[in-house]
Amino acid sequence: MDGNGPAERFIDAAVELLERVRKEEAAGIAAAGELIADAFATGGRIFAFGAGHSSLPAQDVVYRAGGLAVVNLLSVPGTVGVDVRPATLGSALERVTGLASAALETSPARSGDVLVVISLSGRNALPVEMAARARELGLRVVGVTSVAYAEATTPRNPLGTFLKDHCDIVVDSKIAVGDAELTAQGIDAPFAPASTVVTSAIVQAIVACAAQALVARGITPPLLRSGNVDGGHAWNERVLTEHADRVFHRR
Repeated sequence: MDGNGPAERFIDAAVELLERVRKEEAAGIAAAGELIADAFATGGRIFAFGAGHSSLPAQDVVYRAGGLAVVNLLSVPGTVGVDVRPATLGSALERVTGLASAALETSPARSGDVLVVISLSGRNALPVEMAARARELGLRVVGVTSVAYAEATTPRNPLGTFLKDHCDIVVDSKIAVGDAELTAQGIDAPFAPASTVVTSAIVQAIVACAAQALVARGITPPLLRSGNVDGGHAWNERVLTEHADRVFHRR
């Protein structure tokens, strides 16, 4: 490779985005970690939500080696990834009003908990309604989204708002509208999306800040270990049992 091929260009673009996040969003990431630590210290529980590909960063911090055992996925059937057929059904469900409220109100989430809502565009009914209803129910909401969409597109939900308008803390992923970092002669559409790379890093950084914030409060963070290292399964069983009242992904 000549050092300027598509692989290098994509990685360079992703690194540049991550550098922007590190410089411009560090305070928001740290604040989100503090919010999670505050909730845990006072008996609250932690949930993460995303639809479609935005579900991937949410899933990445659930039951994850090196992560907090008490992070739970708040899922809406049919919208988690692209495991439905046709795959376009998931996108259609993101625009259905009332679905988020129904999922949230029948979940274990309650007042005092924290919900991390991940949505690249932050314009569809599902993430906007999820965040808005969560706050009405007394949850604290962290939004991970691209603020650029709020500046360059219109809302696609009955509230006429964006995800960022219903959050206690917003972390901007810096992803450009369209989520494709590369162009090339002979290729009609931009390609190589970086939102998953960047957003996953943001959410992992939030969890890392939460762990450090718990230590600062004199609380041992309930971290999981890899099951592929000796003693990992026994460690995880102990941690999950100790915090069983806040772990819903094993029930």
